[in-house]
Amino acid sequence: MNRLILFFLFISLLASAQDKKRLNIIRTDTAPKIDGILNDEAWTNAEIATDFVQFEPDIGNSLSEDKRTEVKVAYDDTAIYLSAYLYDDPDKILKQLTSRDNFGQADFFLFVLNPNNDSQNDTYFVVFSSGVQADAIANPSIGEDFSWNAVWDSAVQINDDGWSLEMKIPYRTLRFADQEEPIWGVQFHRQFRRDRAQFSWNPIDPTQGNVGLYHGELVGLNNIKPPVRLNLYPFTTGLFNTFDGETNTDLRFGMDLKYGITENFTLDATLIPDFSQAGFDNVVLNLGPFEQTFSEQRQFFTEGVDLFSKGNLFFSRRVGNRPSGDLQLQDNEEADVPDEVKVLNALKVSGRTKNGLGIGIFNAITEKTTAKITNTDTNEKRTEVVEPFTNYNILVVDQQFNGNSSISLINSNVTRSGSFRDANATALVSDIVNKRNTYNIETELRMSNVNYQNSSTETGYSTSFEISKVHGNLRYGVDHRFADTKFEINDLGLQFRNNYNNFGADISYQTFEPSGNLNRYRINAYYNHRRLANPGVFTGTNFGANYRATTRNLNNYRIRLNIEPGKQYDYFESRDGRFFIYENFVSTGASVSTNYNLPFAIDLRGNMAALFEDGRDLFAYDFDIEPRMRFNDNLLVVYNLNYEFRNGARGYATFFNDEPIFGERNRQIMTNSISANYTFNPYTVLALTFRHYWDTVKYDTELFTLLDNGRLTTDSGYTVNNVGGNPNINFSTWNIDLSYSWQFAPGSFLTALYRNQLFNFDENADDSYIQSLNQLFEQPISHTFSLRLQYFIDYKNLKGIFKKKNAS
Repeated sequence: MNRLILFFLFISLLASAQDKKRLNIIRTDTAPKIDGILNDEAWTNAEIATDFVQFEPDIGNSLSEDKRTEVKVAYDDTAIYLSAYLYDDPDKILKQLTSRDNFGQADFFLFVLNPNNDSQNDTYFVVFSSGVQADAIANPSIGEDFSWNAVWDSAVQINDDGWSLEMKIPYRTLRFADQEEPIWGVQFHRQFRRDRAQFSWNPIDPTQGNVGLYHGELVGLNNIKPPVRLNLYPFTTGLFNTFDGETNTDLRFGMDLKYGITENFTLDATLIPDFSQAGFDNVVLNLGPFEQTFSEQRQFFTEGVDLFSKGNLFFSRRVGNRPSGDLQLQDNEEADVPDEVKVLNALKVSGRTKNGLGIGIFNAITEKTTAKITNTDTNEKRTEVVEPFTNYNILVVDQQFNGNSSISLINSNVTRSGSFRDANATALVSDIVNKRNTYNIETELRMSNVNYQNSSTETGYSTSFEISKVHGNLRYGVDHRFADTKFEINDLGLQFRNNYNNFGADISYQTFEPSGNLNRYRINAYYNHRRLANPGVFTGTNFGANYRATTRNLNNYRIRLNIEPGKQYDYFESRDGRFFIYENFVSTGASVSTNYNLPFAIDLRGNMAALFEDGRDLFAYDFDIEPRMRFNDNLLVVYNLNYEFRNGARGYATFFNDEPIFGERNRQIMTNSISANYTFNPYTVLALTFRHYWDTVKYDTELFTLLDNGRLTTDSGYTVNNVGGNPNINFSTWNIDLSYSWQFAPGSFLTALYRNQLFNFDENADDSYIQSLNQLFEQPISHTFSLRLQYFIDYKNLKGIFKKKNAS
């Protein structure tokens, strides 16, 4: 019996070992020329990786002989080299040109390396059939982060029987330990864009676990040494700006750098940063009680921040955002407050050891910022500090284990000079998946401390717990989230509200292989129960369902339904802590997205909502129409029209006589936007981005005050004419960005940007769209032209140049 048990254990271990393919990499004495032509000596004796297996949309299919993939790898003392021949009918290969990191309609090949072979920390190198590159870091916590950029070489050739490519991945792009005979995780993917069929070298089971668990192994990398990783990115930017009759020019110099402190840890720094070419924000009119936020556009703050996202304590837009101080103005004073605070410098230190211990350190400092205050009677001027010299810090320690789990400790700190508030927040976070990759538990325990200097110090707490089934077709989970009234992380994090004690549950069913006319579909249902933490009262509940599907011809469909039954108690709309009641809110929506592989495609989205409440007549709808036209492989134009109409909505209008005033309002929003890109080649792109946003809010004449029972009354006699100002709004913004980017050498760019901006805010809510547009064009317009030159310098190459000069 014991022998039988041992036999079956041996067979089990053997089967497990066979799950991972192995590829032996060879050392080459002569580096291949990276031109996409696979005739180099380095490939002569290299082992072939082939027999790719499908995992999307079908699972387990093999490629036919005329579509097979053959991959070879080699290495020397400076880089890893890869060649791939992807057999196919060249007339069927999609090869749209796009900007870097943009997945357009093109076939692609993906090379995945994991030097720690830990199934969690991957580096992606993607080459498209068009010759465009993409790269990313990936792990189960953040997914795929394509904001990460490295400097590496690739080339593509389209052939009579398919396409071929070559890649050179310098060791400076990777983090790895000095080992005699390392075993790296490796994977190769290939996608046929025409039907989204994706294949991998080592088979992947998409129904269970993260993709990193299915990597093969790369062996034979003997006697390689981690290089000195020092990359410099000096830049200069020239700026020309005109606004309202004033002209300003500026010439800026700065530098970004990356330095490998150790084999696995890297310092990223921006010295004298310049973010003048960051994209514009999609500003909207915010009538709600919570702040309006925007996505990060500055490259330094988007690249390689996966460790710092743990615990949700880091919202990078806080660094260099609007000043935090409040001004106490007299009735005869006006203030000119800067829109942002200058970032003096910022740095990140991050990395992970071979044993899975990740450490991240972030630091940034911003300069003292003042507002200019003018006495309108005497024209006397003074200044007042609205943001002092400020230091932002984050420390993260993250331990990964089992190839699928992690536990993290995060601390963030904001220290401001003088009497301005300081803040500190700490989080203990865990993400645990069992060894079979079937169940997941995620937890967060967070504490915040805000020092208001001369007034008080407040400490708050927040927790979350979620357990879910994460494998197979049927999945489900439950969660609980809590924050007390003093929990506050907005000095460096993002928190729309505190004081909640919420429970939720969800269940879903999804397919992973085609069935009938569908490639796949997913349907899910959810339920949420919301309460305040203090007092512990019920605030609302909602439940609903979503359905999405992709057809075999690559059209996508979605349907959703959300219901908030009975009375809902909103404690935030009033801005004074009292609740406002609304009842029986129902919303539904649907969308269609046609196949982007076709020259013309369109996205259609529509939603509607209504209240079923006595005395209320709320009805709202919105729709999006987004046609896209790919004229050829170089030119893509996308137009979007969004229209929203809300009739009979009630909400906060203004504050008068020390109490919130509510109103019933009609609101219409129209947004027109255009995105156009002409990509000359993989290194040069001309891009246009346009957006015009128009929003009107028209209140009924009679206004309301809020009773203590949550209902509204007109007994106060307030109207739009007697509350200290007309609350009606007509709001418009206009933005155009026209940019030209040329990568003239690896990692080196010349970028020209023209930008104009318009803004208008008034009370003329009855004006038509055309009237509002004419009024917008009467406002002063901002014109900005900037030219930025950035050059990439690898210390190793620079060192070689000086050696040659000394030798001569």
